[in-house]
Amino acid sequence: MPASRPLPRSSSSPSPGPFRIGLLLYPECMPAGLLGFTDLLHAANRRTGARLFEPVFVAAQAGTVECAHGHVIKAASSVRDARLDAVLIPGFWAESPRQIAGTLAANAGLIAALAGLQKNMAMWSYCTGVCLAAASGRLNGQNATITWWLADMVREQYPKALWQVERTSVFNTLTATASGVNGYLPIAQAFIETRISKEAYRDLTKLMVLPRPERTHHAFQTMNLIEQPNRLLRELHMIAERLPAFEATVGRLAAELHMTERTLARKVAAATGLPVASYVRRIKLNQVSERLIHTTAPAATISAELGFSSDSGMRRMFKELTALTPMQYRQAFGRS
Repeated sequence: MPASRPLPRSSSSPSPGPFRIGLLLYPECMPAGLLGFTDLLHAANRRTGARLFEPVFVAAQAGTVECAHGHVIKAASSVRDARLDAVLIPGFWAESPRQIAGTLAANAGLIAALAGLQKNMAMWSYCTGVCLAAASGRLNGQNATITWWLADMVREQYPKALWQVERTSVFNTLTATASGVNGYLPIAQAFIETRISKEAYRDLTKLMVLPRPERTHHAFQTMNLIEQPNRLLRELHMIAERLPAFEATVGRLAAELHMTERTLARKVAAATGLPVASYVRRIKLNQVSERLIHTTAPAATISAELGFSSDSGMRRMFKELTALTPMQYRQAFGRS
């Protein structure tokens, strides 16, 4: 994730007044996240004493929509006709890629409508809803993530998106994606923190996205950003994740952090006991481990995607750190 954590939003509001967010409804979508998102925006408006945000339900066509579990919600407008700054796409219930394909086929008209939206309108999606955003083409050339069990499917069907499924949320200038049914939370958090403040979001809620159940090799147990209180290490971590491995040199990292190589080396050593190069190597290998766990992509493909100079070099470093080859690691920690 880039250190600046850019918030997806429109480059120019289509109309003065509150920031309008279309909460997208479609048959069998799961609306709980949309309702939770609405509650957060309402609370943000209350906290500031101003109508900063205006959520509105939209769909392929105006009218009632039968959502999942028998819930019926009325869309005030079609997504094409509503004057929006952003649209939020929720997920739908699915247990297999075949079910995903069926839902996408059934919503071909909606996908076409999404593809035709103004390019300066932000598009945010989470859980299986990311598939709708990907099918619309709006994620082409964009970093994106999705719920882990869909990783292989989206890599194959939507290769123009830059999938980073080891991350639970990814933010670009005009797109945001998040994994899991609670994926609306990090999107809401980034939006509210950027538009108001981090303190405002802390006042509104302490809820977190539910963690993915997983086992982690001891070599990577300290690589969780959520548990990293050191600001410099957090920034270094995010920059190193974004850069290809071969570009994550001490000189490049120091320049990105606006400090000298000597200062960076001193601060990282004080915080971790490791040289900068060793710490950054562990960050990149942690990305390798996440993709080994959550995808079936070959190790050589993962190595290339993360920008290692050579597959053999990545494999050697990975085994030196974990005492396991990538194949052994996947067998020990991968999803079954």
